[in-house]
Order: sequence, then structure tokens, then C-alpha cells
Amino acid sequence: MSTPNGFPQHSGACVTRSTESGAVQDLHAKKAGKAAKKEAGGNGVLTFEDPPSIGTSLNETLKLLPDELKAHMKIKSITPRPPRKPRLERAASLDEKSWRRWRRFRTSQESLTDPNETSSSNGSLQEASLSPPVRGRASPCHQCCQQNSLHSSPDASEAGPMGKSRGGTSDLGKRASEISSAFGGLLRGKAFAGGKPRLSQIMPARPLPPMEFNVASHTLRTANRIDSDCMDYRHYSQHKFGRVSSSLSDTRLHGNGMVYDSCSTDSMKSTFSLLTPIRSKDVRSRSYLEGSLLATGALLGAEELSRYFPDRNIGIFVATWNMQGQKELPVNLDDFLLPTDPDYAQDMYVIGVQEGCPDRREWEIRLQETLGPHYVMLYSAAHGVLYMSVFIRRDLIWFCSEVEYATVTTRIVSQIKTKGALGICFTFFGTSFLFITSHFTSGDSKVNERKLDYNKTIQALTLPKNVPDTNPYRSSSNDVTTRFDEVFWFGDFNFRLNKDRETVDSILNQNPETDVSKLLAYDQLTSEMSRGSIFKGFQEADINFRPSYKFDIGKDSYDTTSKQRTPSYTDRVVYRSRYRDDIHAVKYSSCPVIKTSDHRPVFALFRVKVRPGRDNIPLAAGQFDRELYLIGIKRRITRELQKRQEQKDQKSSSICSVS
Repeated sequence: MSTPNGFPQHSGACVTRSTESGAVQDLHAKKAGKAAKKEAGGNGVLTFEDPPSIGTSLNETLKLLPDELKAHMKIKSITPRPPRKPRLERAASLDEKSWRRWRRFRTSQESLTDPNETSSSNGSLQEASLSPPVRGRASPCHQCCQQNSLHSSPDASEAGPMGKSRGGTSDLGKRASEISSAFGGLLRGKAFAGGKPRLSQIMPARPLPPMEFNVASHTLRTANRIDSDCMDYRHYSQHKFGRVSSSLSDTRLHGNGMVYDSCSTDSMKSTFSLLTPIRSKDVRSRSYLEGSLLATGALLGAEELSRYFPDRNIGIFVATWNMQGQKELPVNLDDFLLPTDPDYAQDMYVIGVQEGCPDRREWEIRLQETLGPHYVMLYSAAHGVLYMSVFIRRDLIWFCSEVEYATVTTRIVSQIKTKGALGICFTFFGTSFLFITSHFTSGDSKVNERKLDYNKTIQALTLPKNVPDTNPYRSSSNDVTTRFDEVFWFGDFNFRLNKDRETVDSILNQNPETDVSKLLAYDQLTSEMSRGSIFKGFQEADINFRPSYKFDIGKDSYDTTSKQRTPSYTDRVVYRSRYRDDIHAVKYSSCPVIKTSDHRPVFALFRVKVRPGRDNIPLAAGQFDRELYLIGIKRRITRELQKRQEQKDQKSSSICSVS
């Protein structure tokens, strides 16, 4: 016998106790049928009257037929009442507590996931794997419970205790616990979610593939240099060049708890760009006009310096060349500006020229063309035929102060300023630099005149002008070289060898390689510097190259004219620093392949220590010669196309026909 709604009705099916007459019981039964229909559409609470016996196994319980399930269910009579507000918290029943203990035990036993993983997706998979799936003929009940699990009903929490109270024995409690464990997957979405509505978990059809630890591509990991695959690059670059170009922002991300491991760091970097992600609060607190020495976010502060130069060393290329006023420029300047040793280009290029070519702009374009798009010309100045150009990596132009320059003329009589000095100074982060190129008086015996040129230069160069001195307590008003942290002086100093031509030729022929120690014993500049009469406080790297003067143009032979000038080391590069061991000479050599002048270019590579600075100095704000940059890059592309066309024409012309 069933109700009009199709639910089975049995004797004694009412949950509450009945002491009334049979008529009253029939009235209650009719009301219970209507209430059950409404409840099934709303909360759908079903209770078991006679659960299976203790000896019934779990599998047999799961394989119950639909008719048998209906035989063991009854309708709970409910008096219509207004909808109740959902409860935020409720007390867990004993069955729920036992199921939670069983779940924790299974989790600790199987160790399905990494204990360190805390993401929601991993938690969902863990719960899905721990829940026993419901299959077979219990699927209709599963669909019903799945639909009802979307609604939070306070009556559901009362079903367990009510059924347990009716039994009154421990056997009934055990059977209820077994049934609760059997239908844990069905009830988990509602009964064990802390009262919050949740969808039922979906089991994957097959095991998920193992997740790769590092999700970033090899290119991104190599570009960011934040994993173990690039350790060889770090050791190699540190061994060859002395510094590693990396970013401390990765350490900052780890230290602040933003990421958990290197895999997360790669994901963050690849999500945004190859640039280091910047947090919003760092942008809020950042100031480009004011800042202290160690302030967080300062443009010239320690944090930004460590980001670009972790070891706080910058690579500088300094070169000098007397061009002898030749109009013809070398075809290729790669061997001059980009020597093969070391393998890496420098961060800054400073080139000084004496007796420069008539077309100064063409010379600067050739420099830009050779260095390529990675470098921009920060500043250039001229004093007669004395030229100086400063190129810097385009990423570093924001950390330079305003550039200032000054000149000194040592030969007033001459209308063309061929002898004198040109100085350029600026501050990079918190380190001040001064570059001076000079052309001293020529002549084998005019040592005193050259010393006068030096003294006049250090006294007459009025630098710095607007950029403040980084350490005024160690400065002198009589010597411009004391007012800067790092000073590089280079040019044609015209100091000769105090020896006749035959003796010098014999020494050069005996040691055709690089052993020139016997020649340096007769060098005028080395002798005067040891006495302290010139270049006080300056140093010079060891010379291991042949004299740079005087050659026959276009040849490797020294002067073969009637004057028979003695080969000498006239072109030199010297340096000084306020702080000990701030400047380290890496390479000091000449460029013998450039033969358009009677002088060979001389260059030196340095590693210079840089200190953090303050943002309250006049900044260059990224200024550079934009027109020169565009012309140089265009010329670079045009020359490459011309080379390819010449190679193509050469291949086609090499094919001939024989009649």
C-alpha cells in the first residue's frame, strides 16, 4: 500500500509517538503524505526505519534494490512552518566524528599528496580520492542526494541523532556508523562541509599524469637565471669576467613569502613578462626625486644597485687613439671596440681621440654602428681635434646624473687646438667618474713641457659644476682629480723611450712576442711616475704589447722615413681612485689590425666598484643622442644587406661557361 505520491507506507511508520485514536492516526497519515511530497521537493530528508542487521556486509548494503531501499524507508511527518535561516555552525554528531577520524587516518596512511601543498585544487583531488565511490544500483539514490546536497537544511543534521535514539541499543549505533561510512561520498557534500553548500566531487576516469616540477620553459629559466640549470653560466661568467648578471628580486620574492619555490618564481615571471614583477606597494612608496642612501625603492639606492650589479662591479672600456687627422676611417672597428677576449662586452665605453678626423659626426656614427642597438651615446664633447664619446648600455642610462665637461688649451699660439685636454664627468649611482683625454707636447726631450701640460690641466679643469661632490672632505681645489671617486686619464702623452733607434730595434727583434720589460726600463713616463713628478696617485696596468708609435701607414713596420723616429709608448691609459682596490685592470693592450694612422689604438678593460647614491642629484633622466642611435642602427642593417648582396654576386660571378 502506498500514498498518492508513490511513497511506501507501513504500519508504525510515524516517527513521533502516537497515543491518539485510529481516526486521528489516519488524519496524521494523510498530512504526512502531503508533507513528504513537499519535503522531497525541498529538503528531501529520508530516514531508515529498520537498517540491515549487523552481519550484513557493506557491499550488500550498497547493492540494495530500489524496492528494498523503499521498504526500509519511512516518511517523517513535518508540520508546515516558515523557512528557517541557515545555520552557520552546528555540532557534529558522533557518526560524523567517527567518519572524520577515519578520513584523517586514511590520509596519513596513503599520503596521497605532498603535505606542503595547500592549493584548493589539490585538496579537491585528495577528497575525491579518499571518498568511496557509489556505483551500481544505488545511482538513483546518488542523484537524489546530489541534488539535495546543494541545499543547506537544518533537518539533515537531526536525522542521524533521531535514528540513533529510536534504536536505544549499541547495535543500532554501529549499524548507523556503518551506513554513514558507506554513504560518505553521498553525504560529504552536505553533512561534512561545515554547513556550507558544496557540489559533489567528480572522480577522474583515469589517474592524472604526474605534474612537472618546473613549469617554465628552458628559455625563460635561462633568461631569468633562477634555477640550478644555469649554475654553470653563473660560475663561468664569474670566472671570466668577475661578476654575475642576475637579479636579487628573486631573493626578495622568496624572503617576503610571495612564492614558495623556484617553480612558483618561474610561474610568476612567465605570467607577467621576463621583467621582474613589481609589487603595488613598492610602486606606492617609490620616489624618483628624493631618497636616502639605503632607502627601499630609491632609484640610485642599494636595492636597485644590487638588482643590476649584485657584486657592485661595472665593466668599463677605455680607449685612446691618435688618428693623425686622416679622413679615411677603418672599414671595421670590431677588433678595436669588441676584442674577443673577454667574451662579454662591457657596460660602458669611453673613447678619446687626438687629431681626430675632419668629420666628427661620421666617427660617432661609426662607433654607434659598431656597438649596435644595445648601447646609446650618453654624451660627446670636442675641443678642437680632441674628441671624446661616452657610450653606455641602454638599460643603465636612468642611473646617470647630468653630464658635464670642461676643456683646457695648452698651446695658445696655435689657431687649431691640437694640444690640450678635454674632461667629462658624471655620477653613476653613487660613484663619481672623471674621464680626461689629453694631447701633450711632442718631442723626445720635452719632458718638462709635458709635465707643465699636466699641471695646467689639473688646475684649470673646472669640474664638477652642478653635480655635487660625493666626498668633499677629500677634495682639493688645486687638483681636479681629487674631486672624483674614479678617474681615468688617457691620450697621447708623447712620452718617449730614452734610447736610440738601433737599440730599440734590436730589443724588439730579440723578443718578437710580448716581453717588453727591457724597453720599459727606458720609458720616460714610467720614470717620472716613480719619482712622483706627474700623475700623482695614478697607476698603470702592466704593459705587454709593442710600442704604439710610430708606424708606417698601412704597414706593420716602424718609421722607415729619413727621420727614423724611435718607437715609443706614447699612447697610455692611467687611473686613480679615492678608495683602495676599487679599480681592477682586466686587460691592457693595443689593436694592431687598424693601420690607418701612424699610431695604434690602445685600450684597457676595467672592473670598477660602484656604490649606492642618493636621488637628490641632478639626473640625466635617460637622455641620449636619439638621432645618432637611429642612424647607426640603420647603417648597421644596410651594411649587412650589402654584405649579403656582395656574397651573392660573388657566387654568381664565379660560374662561367666554356664554349
